[in-house]
Amino acid sequence: MNVLPYIFVLLAAMLWGTVGTTQTFLQEGVSPFAVAGVRSGIGGGLLLLTVIFMRKINLRDWSWKWTILAALAIALFQCLFFTSVRFTGVAVGTVVTIGSSPVFAGVIEWLIWKVRPTRVWGIATLLAIVGCVLLFVNRGGAVVDPVGVLLALCAGIMFALYTNVSKQLMAKEETLPAVAMTFSLCALFLLPLAARGGFGWVAEPQNLWPMLFMGVVATSVAYLLFLASLKKISSSAAVTLSLAEPLTAALLGVFLIGEYLSATSWVGVALLLGGIIVLTFGSRRAT
Repeated sequence: MNVLPYIFVLLAAMLWGTVGTTQTFLQEGVSPFAVAGVRSGIGGGLLLLTVIFMRKINLRDWSWKWTILAALAIALFQCLFFTSVRFTGVAVGTVVTIGSSPVFAGVIEWLIWKVRPTRVWGIATLLAIVGCVLLFVNRGGAVVDPVGVLLALCAGIMFALYTNVSKQLMAKEETLPAVAMTFSLCALFLLPLAARGGFGWVAEPQNLWPMLFMGVVATSVAYLLFLASLKKISSSAAVTLSLAEPLTAALLGVFLIGEYLSATSWVGVALLLGGIIVLTFGSRRAT
């Protein structure tokens, strides 16, 4: 079995993990919905112009059903996650959303697509989820609000659904135009929320460069890697590997921003890494 798709998903998750740190460079008061909308617009729009120029897209025969479902799922994921954080804080919102999404991905894959999760996936997912909980267990802002937890669970479902739907899309379309269409539509869906405070803030030098990084690198490049890998590995495995996102965010916080991680959090880091290693190399051995 080729281990390269697993590595590509890990790279994608690591790029997603840079978003939190990058947002700290934005001026205060910028709405997270505006950031999500502009990020999707930059990432999707750039790729859309590229595929139009390369004539790699045929709108008449395009797989609109799967594209619209994928765009709706990823747009709802961002809205639900950001709203959950407002209710229950970053720590709990992140743990519930990111920790629940691999479980939901496995359930969706099993119930809808009739693909049973493997034992290796189960062990790796358990290690990664426990690691994610330990990583954030003593972080600030841990307020367990029932509404926030419910919204975070819904966000986890949406990311799992996005991954499963995107796998169906990748069976019919090429990776580059698929990412371009999905995130261009996602930006349109987020436009009403993103436009509330206007877009003048994007032109400020302090905001422009971080947004370009998030749009081009953490969206265009990251999702190209992620969706290209979905052709070779299961949706449930891809979502479990995406737990490298909070791991990356935590380590960047330590080494770039000077945040503190307790001994418990470092145990969580080790378990997360262990889950990723088990899934990457255990799946190869099982095959």
